[in-house]
Amino acid sequence: MGPLIGIPPCLDERGRWRRGRSYHYLDRAYADALVEAGATPVYLPQQSAPGALAARIDGLLLPGGDDFPPPAGYPSGVDFDPVPEAQLAFDSALLAAALEHGLPVLGICYGMQLLALHHGGTLLHDIPTERPEAGPHRLPEADGRHRIEVTPGTRLAAALGDAPPLVNSLHHQGVAQPGAGLRVAARAEDGLFEAVEREAPPFCVGVQWHPEKLVGPHRERLFAAFVRACPSDAD
Repeated sequence: MGPLIGIPPCLDERGRWRRGRSYHYLDRAYADALVEAGATPVYLPQQSAPGALAARIDGLLLPGGDDFPPPAGYPSGVDFDPVPEAQLAFDSALLAAALEHGLPVLGICYGMQLLALHHGGTLLHDIPTERPEAGPHRLPEADGRHRIEVTPGTRLAAALGDAPPLVNSLHHQGVAQPGAGLRVAARAEDGLFEAVEREAPPFCVGVQWHPEKLVGPHRERLFAAFVRACPSDAD
């Protein structure tokens, strides 16, 4: 078995999947990408004692998810699909415990935003409203792509190498300020932050795009770098 990577799933408590029921759900592409990179993924549903869970895994992957609720009202026509409070509380505690245990972390979309909030950063709760000059960031899932500029000398640059700098883009929220201890590792052409990371060990990287959906060297190299950073009993 490769390193054990925990993934907290999303929570549907509003009956979107089936009325009157709560469901945990997650795109299987996250687990598939980890398996391809030599890891063993394990789902971590919301429960008590997230600190004890962090002590049992070798790394943490924070996947995409729902929206962070804005602190104030927004213009009519701006819709939010807020992350359930129970999920946000669990994910936040699990991330804090993972970092306290020195575990490698990879945050994707919602996961990158949660990483920034943990470090005292701030969010763009709706990019078209707060940055009307920005380019489009909600592109068609199948083939919508935009270019990023990866910051030289970062962990992300070392991981991706010469992989194509084109990424998918499925979000309307983003990171406004990364927070203390995080540096910007990539930007979009319009200047919005596309990746953040901790400079000090261990591996702790957040990306705004969805690498699990990018078939090819980009997905392979990023997940491989993350898995290599995760210690396991076999090491």
